[in-house]
Amino acid sequence: MSESATTLPQLTIKGKTISVPVIQGGMGVGVSLYPLARAVAREGGVGIVSSACLDRLVSKRNGKKVSTYEAAYEEVSLSKEAGGYAGINIMVALVRDYEDSVKGAIDAGADVIISGAGLPLSLPSIQKPKDTALVPIVSSARALELICKKWERLGYRPDAVVLEGPLAGGHLGFKMDQIDLESNKLENLLPPVKDMAIKYGNIPVIVAGGIYTHADIARFLKMGADGVQMGTRFLATEESSASSDYKSAVISAKEEDIIVAHKPGSPCGLPFRVIKQSPMYVSALKRLRTPKCDKGYVLLKDENGKFNRCPAKESNENCFCICNGLLSSAGYNPDKEEPLFTVGTNACRVDKIIPVKTLMDELAGKVLVTAS
Repeated sequence: MSESATTLPQLTIKGKTISVPVIQGGMGVGVSLYPLARAVAREGGVGIVSSACLDRLVSKRNGKKVSTYEAAYEEVSLSKEAGGYAGINIMVALVRDYEDSVKGAIDAGADVIISGAGLPLSLPSIQKPKDTALVPIVSSARALELICKKWERLGYRPDAVVLEGPLAGGHLGFKMDQIDLESNKLENLLPPVKDMAIKYGNIPVIVAGGIYTHADIARFLKMGADGVQMGTRFLATEESSASSDYKSAVISAKEEDIIVAHKPGSPCGLPFRVIKQSPMYVSALKRLRTPKCDKGYVLLKDENGKFNRCPAKESNENCFCICNGLLSSAGYNPDKEEPLFTVGTNACRVDKIIPVKTLMDELAGKVLVTAS
């Protein structure tokens, strides 16, 4: 360990002691699958798979159709095979598949379910979680209080909370005009969220968004966080299931290439951070793409109660097709669809692809690394 490195404290969630207080972000679609989650769990962190489009990805891998429940069960089970702690990230916005993903993960013995892209107000009511920790993602103390009050009526309390700031990748829990506000910097969001977490039983607080180095982790832990969640650093590993083109785009990205897409943006309506050269984003920006939605993961119910509505299905004026774009980024259908590359704000600092073990040793402070 270098002289400048700090020994990181352990993280305890629902009675489980995690030796390195690092949760690998659940990057969908198809970036965070079992090879990545299993590698992180083996190195002492918490490995997380993404539930987004997981049934389609596992069906292709297995050569036979599997259900949402079966896919979540299989991916979590495979993630836990080498020991350590592993779980799943399930987006509230994926309404159609939400409950089946939760049930499959719990039955597989997931150590944690992390849920955001909307407030997971009903999560504890879906199925008795047993030993699985239920962890919402929030962007404010107010959101955490809303969840705690709702969950109290369901007889449950969050086992931890992820506080995600505006520098994260993918969907952001802020309006466009809120992203750059001084008050919304992660270090300024943390104190009120920490106070709220203490109020509701000293819930562990995991911070996310813009954390890159061991020093970043140590700084936020000193400020009162109990752990961190990181996505982009794990995207740029050998074990991540991002396509080679996706990884190359990350390595090539400059600071000015990383933007928050809005119009056009995600059909979920949330600001969405991407590499601006992503082929699908370029086509959407130039209005070159014919509206099309044939995967249906972010469909909403129509007036008849059927999952049939999606802005990306109805128009290309304000949306790109997130399902197809991200599936292509994971190598699912690159010959048919243009890829969409989503990253955190620090992706411009990535200059090479490394093994998970190398990254975890760096983050834990076991090796001396000069930050780029």
